[in-house]
Amino acid sequence: MDAHYDPQKIEAKWQKRWEELELFESDEEPGRKKYYVLEMLPYPSGDIHMGHVRNYSIGDALARYMWMKGYNVLHPIGWDAFGLPAENAAIKSQRHPSEFTFSYIDRMRGQLKRLGFSYDWRREIATCVPEYYRWNQWFFLKMCERGLAYRKKSRVNWCSLCQTVLANEQVVDGCCWRHEDTPVVERELEQWFLKITDYADRLLDDLQHLVRWPERVLIMQQNWIGKSFGTLVDFELVGLGEKLQIFTTRVDTIFGCTAVFVAPEHSVVEKLIAASKDPAKLRAEAERVKASAVRARVEVDLEKIGVDTGFKVVNPYNGEAVPLWLANFVLMEYGTGAIMAVPAHDERDFEFCTTYGLPIKTVVVPAGDSKVGAGLAPPSEGAASSANTKAFVEYGQLINSGPYNGLKSEEAIQRMTRDAEAKGFGKGTIQYRIKDWGISRQRYWGTPIPIVYCDTCGIVPVPENDLPVILPPGVKLTGQGESPLANVPEFVNTTCPKCSQPARRETDTMDTFVDSSWYFYRYTDPKISTAPVSRSAVGYWFPVDQYIGGIEHAILHLIYMRFFSKVMQDIGLVDFPEPVAGLFTQGMVIKDGVKMSKSKGNVVDPTEMCAKYGADTVRLYMLFAAPPEKDLDWSDAGIEGASRFLNKVYRLVAKHADKLRPVSTRKNPSDGNSAEPSAEERRLLRKTHQTLHHVTVDMEGRWHFNTDIAMAMELMNELSDLDSAVEAGKVRPQVQKCALEHLILILSLFSPHVADELWESLGHSETTRQVSWPAYDPELAAEEELEIPVQVNGRLRGRIRVAVDATEEEIRARALAEPKVAQHLVGRQIVKVIIVPQKLVNIVVK
Repeated sequence: MDAHYDPQKIEAKWQKRWEELELFESDEEPGRKKYYVLEMLPYPSGDIHMGHVRNYSIGDALARYMWMKGYNVLHPIGWDAFGLPAENAAIKSQRHPSEFTFSYIDRMRGQLKRLGFSYDWRREIATCVPEYYRWNQWFFLKMCERGLAYRKKSRVNWCSLCQTVLANEQVVDGCCWRHEDTPVVERELEQWFLKITDYADRLLDDLQHLVRWPERVLIMQQNWIGKSFGTLVDFELVGLGEKLQIFTTRVDTIFGCTAVFVAPEHSVVEKLIAASKDPAKLRAEAERVKASAVRARVEVDLEKIGVDTGFKVVNPYNGEAVPLWLANFVLMEYGTGAIMAVPAHDERDFEFCTTYGLPIKTVVVPAGDSKVGAGLAPPSEGAASSANTKAFVEYGQLINSGPYNGLKSEEAIQRMTRDAEAKGFGKGTIQYRIKDWGISRQRYWGTPIPIVYCDTCGIVPVPENDLPVILPPGVKLTGQGESPLANVPEFVNTTCPKCSQPARRETDTMDTFVDSSWYFYRYTDPKISTAPVSRSAVGYWFPVDQYIGGIEHAILHLIYMRFFSKVMQDIGLVDFPEPVAGLFTQGMVIKDGVKMSKSKGNVVDPTEMCAKYGADTVRLYMLFAAPPEKDLDWSDAGIEGASRFLNKVYRLVAKHADKLRPVSTRKNPSDGNSAEPSAEERRLLRKTHQTLHHVTVDMEGRWHFNTDIAMAMELMNELSDLDSAVEAGKVRPQVQKCALEHLILILSLFSPHVADELWESLGHSETTRQVSWPAYDPELAAEEELEIPVQVNGRLRGRIRVAVDATEEEIRARALAEPKVAQHLVGRQIVKVIIVPQKLVNIVVK
């Protein structure tokens, strides 16, 4: 064994050995317990970044632990390979996107292998190859058959930099999810949609079964689906003889309605303009509100603006006529595109109506309290009421509401909805915030949508046996105007599958989130050519036992994949509705308190770090520097510390390897047939089994990798401290080797290359991955002594150490004799001594 730790040499050696042993390849073994661990697949952007390293290090530690626990582990990787970055790079260099994509894949594959992650590379997939995306097209056809795919003209989110449509979920704070400083605008286009709304209730109801998902993700999905129970109410448009239907979840407050707001795109707006005294002025005002509405929909803090149309509508509950306004915050896509304004009981309405001088009328007060002025929450004590007044938005008791006075809100909602239905001016209904998934993209590097347009037959799906519809290679990419495929006559011009007459292909491509909505199924049999997935392979490996990725995917990928799985269940591909049993969302890797980015000049390159410190040090540091669910702020000093630790472990093993190699540890050095352990041996065995216990418990669910590694460091310190005792013969070789072996097996989860090197140096022929995870001994892990705080009249005055099995009399005597305690007893009478076993002593004196 080399005396000097050379991570480059060691890591190259063991990566070659692992590959020769086919160590990470797994196949179905009926009857053997399985474990499917999966990290979200990367986009091949050119380089692995530290966020990838952290994500994959977490998954790798778990995979290795489960192998050692006896599971048949599936741990695959692939590439989310379609998308805009490669296409934009191709535009700049006038090269084909596939050149960038596959060169990036080659580079990133090499980086992942350099880091030593335990992937089954036989199962590698890339979503941009026809063998994969033909099944995207197959799924689309199946959805067409079931009425789940349709085309319509609609307003869409448009990114000027991407030059394509964005789904609602891809708009973040008013900007493109890829270009954080690029405001999204609206366009009206013919688009293809998937009817995810048909699955809204199932998506919502099945959240209750995701017991191993973060609560934060479940809440985000619940809010995005946004199921609302409410009431549709018809207001009469004065002078136009038409009804304007509004949707409200709080019909109990309708007697406080002082205005009605409509979206500027509402169909009634043109009728209002036509009937207006000054059509040109109203149209100009409507266009102004409409222009701001685009941003108001996606920017929570954008100023709410509106305009009075000059028309009134009549509240059917009390006959009052209230003004009709256009408002930029009313969503045409939610409800009916018209809402009532109840400023006394809605914060947004209160803000708007206060700004524009609209009346505020109270109709709900806290139950049993009719004194709250104007129905508004009372100001904070001692503060000016004008600065603290706000809407009372809770359920309460109705006032100023005619025949419904005195009712509690819950009862009033039910009765008022029934009355609306009985009198014919409304009804109860359910609305959802989630909208159908627009999948059309006006770019080249994606899955072609398998549709042709025929002047005779209309919209015609491509027959299954004609799949895949291949992306043509000779395409000029400009990033401007319509889809690049529209400029390729040999692609566009085809024949109708029904009538054989000339027809035109669809030239939009699919949203790349389609690719990632089912890729994890494909890993189970990536070569199958007769179906998208193998039912038998899926039946063995699913569900995914642990999925690991970023919280940013909570309402994008993680909803889409759940939708796809339910469709797959409905068409008979799988037997279950949910694909992922456990989800973990790791924190970001930041530097100097901010997200790493090239523009900020704070990017840390994993390749450079591997070259400087070795992959084991990089991986160890990524798991040690912070709890995995928290953000990790990169520290150069921190990775130096991780490097020193591994060097320290290596030197200690190298020092004793020749002596320890022939020593057997199969017999427990503390069992009854061995010599009585010395005090030093008991100390070392105790720390060893405490560490093993801590790591075992953590790996079963808590994942406090940072404290696991800290415990391993403490065990290393214990071994170092006792090195002189080893030399003096106070610690037998088998006890020292037992502790070192346990330390190495723990390190194998985080730094596997050096762990295998050290394991081999102690005389083992198998790799650590092939070793069974050791069981900790609770008796050996137990402390022999306890530290107990001692109080006098409830105030801490000292601490004592006593044997775990000490009697109360022994504890009492030790507490009274403790010098720091005794000085507070001088001249005072002891009333009683309260002993909480193994916890506390409190001496009561007077």
